[in-house]
Amino acid sequence: MSEQPSLSFCPKIPFTGETSGLVIFDWDGTVCDSEAHIVRAMQNAILEADMPSLPDAAVRNIIGLGLLEAVQSLFPSASRAQWETVVEAYSRHYIAQEQNLPELFPNAMSVLTGLRDSGYKLAVATGKSRRGLNRILDALDLADFFDATRTADETRSKPHPQMLRELLSELNLSASQALMVGDTTYDLDMATAIDMPCIGVSYGVHSVDQLRNSGALAVIDGLDELPALVAACSLA
Repeated sequence: MSEQPSLSFCPKIPFTGETSGLVIFDWDGTVCDSEAHIVRAMQNAILEADMPSLPDAAVRNIIGLGLLEAVQSLFPSASRAQWETVVEAYSRHYIAQEQNLPELFPNAMSVLTGLRDSGYKLAVATGKSRRGLNRILDALDLADFFDATRTADETRSKPHPQMLRELLSELNLSASQALMVGDTTYDLDMATAIDMPCIGVSYGVHSVDQLRNSGALAVIDGLDELPALVAACSLA
């Protein structure tokens, strides 16, 4: 574990048989190993749109934002038409790769299943589009696995906390009854904005130091470390 927390690091959440805790996962870079697919599609889109070339590191850094917000971050001085050209090209290039779907990270499926079987509610808060998330969930036979999901095109992009607020409202829970798990400062910043505890993963886009500085209560090196920390939070 990149940062060894005390078991007192997380607030204790009362649990009754009528209320289970909620674990909210970012998707890309946390559950799904899709970084290479995203970077490749964006670089192809940038080339097609005749935009200035960027290093892969710059593209990796915006993974987690909504697509339009990501393109705007990469090219802040470009026109709206140029942003939309890159967005459209990216979507085509990403879909073109889907015959070779990105895989889930090691232990992801067993951890998700174990948490659900233990009574936790599960949700996804992602920078993907609704169509993009639904395609990957359908392909992995996970369409009905999560209790709720939110995507960047149906609410505000991370790091704004609107998607978390909507998930909590849908499931009739408070921020103190939930835990956010993500690989970027965008994930953690939106959680801390509403006083939701959060855990970072070290194997994604942003560094361990960045995650700590954004309020991660712990930073883990693999999802197999998550259940013990969730239990320490007494979410269920």
